[in-house]
Amino acid sequence: MTTDLAAARRAIPPFAPGMRIGLLGGSFNPPHLAHRAISQFAIKRLKLDRVWWLVSPGNPLKDISSLREIDARVAAAQAIADDPRIQVSRLEAVIGTRYTADTLRYLRRHCPGARFVWIMGADNLAQFHRWQQWQQIAAEIPIAVIDRPPTSFRALAAPAAQRLMRMRIPNNKAATLADREPPAWVYLTGLKSLVSSTALRNPDGSWKT
Repeated sequence: MTTDLAAARRAIPPFAPGMRIGLLGGSFNPPHLAHRAISQFAIKRLKLDRVWWLVSPGNPLKDISSLREIDARVAAAQAIADDPRIQVSRLEAVIGTRYTADTLRYLRRHCPGARFVWIMGADNLAQFHRWQQWQQIAAEIPIAVIDRPPTSFRALAAPAAQRLMRMRIPNNKAATLADREPPAWVYLTGLKSLVSSTALRNPDGSWKT
């Protein structure tokens, strides 16, 4: 797929060199208040300037048969973000990828000077070892994992967490994460929202209202 460079530039939210930017990827099918709470929590604990929601064309590890069109998911995400520090992007659809490793390579090339942190929930840490090029991702960007009970134990016992355990930094150093050379990660506790996109979908894939 040939990338529309002008569209890709528009899909990258405004930034300046030195900005500390959290990246929260996902299907956002649908977006919900927990996405916003996770983002605001990360902004506070990691001392971020922005969080970018990267709305995926479709998670390679999930059934996408009930996935709404990306335009609908982006519009819904923009409506629920409701915070000028949270910006929504369809970059992955524009550059033609569903893989985080590709997205990170693109952002590093086109966002010089930005200090990125990848944000994921503990449920994603539990399956991080299944992501394409997961070890390369961990080697290229600091990672913040947000605790999401009841998956805490399973996440910390998972292969990726065990492999990276020596690179984990304590909670009280979380504000330094964006300045650290990867691999480096932190497991943040204190946010107890259990809302999930799955719980907000009807059996036919439509969104509950």
